[in-house]
Amino acid sequence: MKRAAEDLRARDFELTADPPLTRDAVFHAQQAAEKALKGFLSRHDSPFRKTHSIAEIGGACLLIDSSLEETVRRASPLTEYAWRYRYPGEDEDPSPTEAREALLTARAHFQEIGSRLPAEMRA
Repeated sequence: MKRAAEDLRARDFELTADPPLTRDAVFHAQQAAEKALKGFLSRHDSPFRKTHSIAEIGGACLLIDSSLEETVRRASPLTEYAWRYRYPGEDEDPSPTEAREALLTARAHFQEIGSRLPAEMRA
């Protein structure tokens, strides 16, 4: 969860640049959501494979706590930010609005996952 919180912090900082570093910002939003889920699985001693798919990782979390279904569903679209702007070929940066929306989604997701973990695991 600490690493997820660092991704959220980095993402906030990247939006203060002029112009905003939106490619990196959406990547960090995705990473925060992914790491929160992996933290949840780790807390429950549930193994997971190396993947950036929030839906896949979230599916494993749902086997532990089915009430996470809505947050996993809302965060799943962030998965594409793990790769979409990280490699050559995508010529347009995400807009600042898109980056801010990704942050809101990631932050809500992080808080929802954190609420189900012991206080000492929350960042």
